[in-house]
Amino acid sequence: MKKEKATKFYKSEEVAKKWYVIDAKDKTLGRMATKIARIIRGKDKPVFTPNMDTGDFVIVLNADQVRVTGKRSSLKEYYHYSGYPGGLKIKSFRELMDKKPEYVVEQAVRGMLPKTRLGNKLIKKLKVYRGTEHPHVAQKPEILN
Repeated sequence: MKKEKATKFYKSEEVAKKWYVIDAKDKTLGRMATKIARIIRGKDKPVFTPNMDTGDFVIVLNADQVRVTGKRSSLKEYYHYSGYPGGLKIKSFRELMDKKPEYVVEQAVRGMLPKTRLGNKLIKKLKVYRGTEHPHVAQKPEILN
């Protein structure tokens, strides 16, 4: 096979990783999560390789000010099952937004990533914070709209 016709597959170490900041204030949860998942997965890069981690890091600020459309804030529920009889815990969207808004954003993005070991590795590239402060200033993150 000629070398110029071979498709180049990049390793995770060969791809430069960037850091991005997204302000979640007044953004729709699902639309924002879609953009974040694309960046974390690396689909916006020409060096995208489906089975490798070629994506960038994302910092989400103001997770407590994200919004949902329609009646979703009163209808959406999050389930957690311990595996034991009677171990199903159900929490509403509003309840979680009051206690752990970071969890809501993480779960929205996690649902859009692969359900494999690669997905578990990729979700660690998402950093979600309740306020406007974050400890990743040294990485010089780029601001995204």
